[in-house]
Amino acid sequence: MSRFTGRPHSHERASAAALAAAELLEVLWGRGQEAARSAEVSLSQLRALLVIERREGTNLRTLAEALGSRPPAVSRLCDRLEAMGLAERGPSATSRREVELRLSLRGRVLLEQYRVARSREVTATLDRMEPADVARLAAGLEAFHSASARLAADRDGAAPRDGDVADSA
Repeated sequence: MSRFTGRPHSHERASAAALAAAELLEVLWGRGQEAARSAEVSLSQLRALLVIERREGTNLRTLAEALGSRPPAVSRLCDRLEAMGLAERGPSATSRREVELRLSLRGRVLLEQYRVARSREVTATLDRMEPADVARLAAGLEAFHSASARLAADRDGAAPRDGDVADSA
């Protein structure tokens, strides 16, 4: 038991390993982003596209909450995404005062290019690991993802949905 956190040492070790892996993934994903920069999107634009994809039909307020930003800044961000042809705004089916955000075909293609490039980077690393280590990593990441989805649902007061991630960008 750690005298600093009151948690078992294994939690601290796992936390340190997760943080180190997250930092490495940031580097790998950055390479993927560079490879898929055909539309010259910024990191904040990419994050917004990922949220819009996951929550198709979301409104500006919900997008702002997901990005941890203020609605006026997100509105300007969406203006840029729309001008670039990556996202579309349309009237809400439930409220005439709100707009819904959706990815355009060009936005979907950009995200696919990004994922392909990012996947290449991650796969190159996994190829250098022993198969048993890859299997353990996959099982651990699935458990981590599930716990993260449950935590997010607890915070939101909702049941976790398949595919939910705390912050995938």
